[in-house]
Amino acid sequence: MEIISQSISKLFRTSGKRAKQSFVLPEGLCRTFSLAEIKKATNNFDVKLLINDGGSCSIYKGFIDDCTKKVAVKKFNTYFEERFGTEILLLCQLRHHNLVNLIGYCTDKLELILVFELIANGSLSEHLSRDQDNPLPWKRRLEICIGVARGLHYLHSGVKHTIIHRDVKSSNILLDENWEAKLKGFCFAKMGPPSLSKALIRIESLVVGSFGYLDPVYFQTSELTDKSDVYSFGVVLFEVLCARRAANSEVERGQRILASWALNCVEDGTINEIIDPYLKGKIAPECFKIYVNIATSCLQLNDMKRPTISEVDVGLEHALELQECADAAIRKDGVESGSDH
Repeated sequence: MEIISQSISKLFRTSGKRAKQSFVLPEGLCRTFSLAEIKKATNNFDVKLLINDGGSCSIYKGFIDDCTKKVAVKKFNTYFEERFGTEILLLCQLRHHNLVNLIGYCTDKLELILVFELIANGSLSEHLSRDQDNPLPWKRRLEICIGVARGLHYLHSGVKHTIIHRDVKSSNILLDENWEAKLKGFCFAKMGPPSLSKALIRIESLVVGSFGYLDPVYFQTSELTDKSDVYSFGVVLFEVLCARRAANSEVERGQRILASWALNCVEDGTINEIIDPYLKGKIAPECFKIYVNIATSCLQLNDMKRPTISEVDVGLEHALELQECADAAIRKDGVESGSDH
């Protein structure tokens, strides 16, 4: 980690401007691309290949290795060197089935470019839109949530130092051709204490994140913990259940922040009224009860009382088992009913 950090720091002058020298990570961590290779891959950043154009970066679809491999090319704007450094520092050494895979980078001609695997089915947020022709089935939604929980568990406990994502949200969850979840968006990630530490370590940090997902404890105190990711994931769990945006200024006041609205509905016993209409009648009652309890526990205002992401993972797997058992019982009843005729 220290060697990588030193390599990253070579990208910047002490004044904060980018260095003139070339930037090289320790050999073998990830692939280095020239700017010419990047331009060839994206047809010179052809606007027709533009996937997303945000404030800090633009993302293009590209083709490498003689057009045999599809990639996503993330081109950072000039003033976001620190975000580029954070993302490459972490992703060049992280490998997990539920994290997006970094293939390489380019700093040629002072460009700041990352090259990722291209994920086929877009983001979870896109598939939770109410105007989707083919809404995600409930079991698939559960499996996606379990995948995200596993990716976060790896970040919190599976590497030498705890990594707090700080921007867990549905648009940062990509879905591959098999509908497996891939967590992306590591620009704001923060490295914490050794992951073997059992104590809830608080890290003082400037508050960053996305409105609607931000842990209120972190927002109020600037103290970051792994439970901040758990809170954000709780918001995602209610997004998945309700197919509603985390924050929506176009609805009436009490419904604008999904986390608050959902918690009020749970307390009032009306949570069934705000779930995705497509899911009504399709969720096994015991599965529903456990899932809602998990999501609610993630959103507790006292961060000490929130579960760990490992506990969330175990709970979601149990909910999936209950759903599968209920589905199997329905199929069995259907077969037996058919055989009676």
